[in-house]
Amino acid sequence: MNLLTICKDAKRIGIAGHLRPDGDCVGASLALYGFLKKVYPMAQVDLFLEKPSEVFSYLKGYDEIRSDYGKEEEYDVFIALDSSDTERLGEALMYFNCAKETVCIDHHISNKGFGTHRFLVPTASATSEIVYDIIDKEYMDVEIAKAVYTGIIHDTGVFQYSNTTKRTFEIAGDLISYGFDFSKIIDETFYQKTYIQNQILGRAVLESILFMGGRCIVSAVDQKMMKFYHVTPKDLDGIINQLRITKGVDCAIFLYETGVLEYKVSMRSNDLVDVAAIAAVFGGGGHKKAAGCTMNGTFHDVINNISGYIESQLNEQEKEV
Repeated sequence: MNLLTICKDAKRIGIAGHLRPDGDCVGASLALYGFLKKVYPMAQVDLFLEKPSEVFSYLKGYDEIRSDYGKEEEYDVFIALDSSDTERLGEALMYFNCAKETVCIDHHISNKGFGTHRFLVPTASATSEIVYDIIDKEYMDVEIAKAVYTGIIHDTGVFQYSNTTKRTFEIAGDLISYGFDFSKIIDETFYQKTYIQNQILGRAVLESILFMGGRCIVSAVDQKMMKFYHVTPKDLDGIINQLRITKGVDCAIFLYETGVLEYKVSMRSNDLVDVAAIAAVFGGGGHKKAAGCTMNGTFHDVINNISGYIESQLNEQEKEV
């Protein structure tokens, strides 16, 4: 069913993305938000996200994002974006659960499907790519195009990850035809880092550990270190990708402490390891080459648990050769 058909009689429409929103989540959410406000100017359209990084403040609608989750409200339609399961919606889940109609738009292979209506395309490079296909092109404008483009470059690593397809480049080509400074978006939202972000990146790389004969690399940042450098989880973006490009490494792991004996785990694979399958074991998800989860225990507990699954996969690969 077409999204406009689902929303045509709605007086109140809600949108939410996942916890700790990344570039794809922010881009897809603001693109869809701008589109629906344009199509239905008389409807109330609300966008709920945890406060995104200020690097995305150039996107239209950024200042209208709601990060306050008050009392339970009923929406005619509530849309979950870029979330592999309902728990990833965080506090916005209460709005999703009491909505008359619910929609799930996502590209994660780990998404088993939820909501009344589903737009699930695991072959899409990003949820923003799915949103591009949903948007009626007569409503596309430079501001919506910037948001979609932002989402795509972040989830494809500026077109370098294996999820990038011919279709991804075709969409990107159409988007830049709207006339925005696409190279500035890449530099300022993907590559550019503050001084403290470079400091914590350098510290994480300096204290990283190679194991399994150099085929895996791991680094961790605890709360004490985060306080010392005055950084938040948003400042840690990019560390895992820097670890991943270490020569000879098949799998990279980055952990940061979120509580007592609790870590947020990010994993990246260059080809041989299916990190989504490993993340799923621990209640997480993602893609074959990029996934994450939350785990409890000491740093060594977490690495010991994960490394067993990595080693098993690598051994299986060697048997097949």
